[in-house]
Amino acid sequence: VKRHFRALGRDSQSQDFTAVGVGDMSGDVFGNGMLLSRHIRLVAAFDHRHIFLDPNPDAATTFVERERLFTVPRSSWADYDAKLISKGGGVYPRTLKSIEITPQVREVLGLDEGIKSMTPNDLMSAILKSPVDLLWNGGIGTYVKAASEQHSDVGDRANNALRVNGGELRCKVVGEGGNLGMTQLGRIEAAQAGVLLNTDFIDNSAGVDTSDHEVNIKILLNDVVRAKKLTVEQRNRLLASMTDEVAALVLMDNYRQNQALSLMERMAVKRLGSKQHFIRTLEQQGLLDRQIEYLPSDAELSARKARGQGLTRPELSVLLSYSKLVAFQQLLESDIPEDPYLSKELQRYFPTPLQKKYADAMERHRLKREIIATAVTNQTINRMGATFLMRMQEDTGRTVAEVAKAYTISRETLDARALWAQIDALDGTLPESVQIDALEVIWKLQRSFVRWLLSRPGAMPGITEAVNRYQAAFNDIRDASGVLPDSQRPAYEASVQEWKDKGLPPALSQQLSELQFLEPAFDIIELARTRKLKPVDVSKVHFRLGDALQLPWLFEQIDALEVNGRWHAVARGVLRDELAAHHRNLAAQVLSMKGSSAEAKVAAWMGRDDSSLRFTLAMLAELAEQKTLDYPTVSVAVQRLGQLASHGA
Repeated sequence: VKRHFRALGRDSQSQDFTAVGVGDMSGDVFGNGMLLSRHIRLVAAFDHRHIFLDPNPDAATTFVERERLFTVPRSSWADYDAKLISKGGGVYPRTLKSIEITPQVREVLGLDEGIKSMTPNDLMSAILKSPVDLLWNGGIGTYVKAASEQHSDVGDRANNALRVNGGELRCKVVGEGGNLGMTQLGRIEAAQAGVLLNTDFIDNSAGVDTSDHEVNIKILLNDVVRAKKLTVEQRNRLLASMTDEVAALVLMDNYRQNQALSLMERMAVKRLGSKQHFIRTLEQQGLLDRQIEYLPSDAELSARKARGQGLTRPELSVLLSYSKLVAFQQLLESDIPEDPYLSKELQRYFPTPLQKKYADAMERHRLKREIIATAVTNQTINRMGATFLMRMQEDTGRTVAEVAKAYTISRETLDARALWAQIDALDGTLPESVQIDALEVIWKLQRSFVRWLLSRPGAMPGITEAVNRYQAAFNDIRDASGVLPDSQRPAYEASVQEWKDKGLPPALSQQLSELQFLEPAFDIIELARTRKLKPVDVSKVHFRLGDALQLPWLFEQIDALEVNGRWHAVARGVLRDELAAHHRNLAAQVLSMKGSSAEAKVAAWMGRDDSSLRFTLAMLAELAEQKTLDYPTVSVAVQRLGQLASHGA
């Protein structure tokens, strides 16, 4: 819910917001939810007994009253202090035949002027459809369906008379504290109408995560107790002392999961094809039934593409869940839990008081492999999205374990955790859309680096070995001055200013702008190793040669190619890979030229009396005059550069 509010440019922890809900303060789900912010203005709610109306509540005063009710066992809305209810409000039994609708209630619920009274069922429907910031469901029952569904499809006869359609919701955000409060089609319909929401299993995943941590911690400590290294009393005190840290670990997992959905939602339209392929592949493997999960048919996906629409957050939630289920099983059956680097995730999973003191006992934990596989699954998919693992396997022929290792290498080499922490620290200070912009920059470079690692011949290097190989050299290139040619400096400086204008600190603005130019860094590092040269010196030659041959423009043309289906995506990826390889090979030629600077070497190479070079330059100049390029034309250009690279080798 907090992330949804940030997406609206609001902060639920510092700004008052209106809410309606299903439930009462004696219920754990509803009650806890209504105490998570002191800025909630609860204007209406209902449970199985009463309807509560408070059209103009004071946030501070009513928070205290809700807090009081929460501590009263089996309290109901009838126990709410009537003196605190604003003018026009009240508490009404659901058994009444009719309830008077005051002008104040009419206004806050967005009702027509002529409405003077309503039946309880009609009033509860109106509450669900009210134009508020938040609809918080903490009750039992299904209250929202899709217009395409009949009440009989829902399987909750008790609420047939008050249930509404997703497209009728006028709230900005839905929080699903309870389970099954909406049908999946109802969620999708609401999302398409502009409501921000996930699914119940996403919003409630912290409960499952908490149970998993509790069980795994108890398994660990029970083994220590049996070994007589800890008494039962000491164990119980230790468990109690870790409550807050376990909660923080669980909430961070769920924060990351919601962040992943936001990033997937950002790319939902342009990456619709990859989602369609993911769905088809899981169907073919018998792992998913799109009808049961209410995922769109191929015809509907084609229609959405034509309309410029992607999958909604509720649909993306389903894909995220399935991707984790599939990846967990694959990683569990691989050697990932035995990897010396990734096995460190076992300690990171547990609270700090356990990490060093009981490290040896963790190695004997009977669910050790499952914990590591879960951690690696969550870390990879929460950062890279639902389709990443499958796509990398298909594009490179590597195993899921190799993809997970390559992802970890990319994270450590780029020191991505430090960048993510800086972005997370901006919560509540700028719109979430800006944070997603920043995350997307890191995502793109990580994805490119992972693909590059997986496409290299031979066995994957060990994680520690690879990080040692690339991290320092990457940082040298990033930190050096004069790497970019003069022609690219204005674009870099404009990028830095754009990030600053969006509200990012200067240092982070600079770091993100640097990353946008550093996709070739790893080819540069390998070329420097081969030639026994400094990576920074090679980078200057590489960038200036690219500038002379207009290769940044050609890469942009490849990225702009339309993708219709998986094989178009594969073809585009191959073109990028080939162009990058030719760029590296041509840079190797330039390094052999005479000259005391990168500019001199490039000038000497470009000034050669070489018919193949002249023909290539003429072709590129002619192509640059065209507005757009298609696959065959780009392919010819890339092939021509390949011939130039082999000609001078």
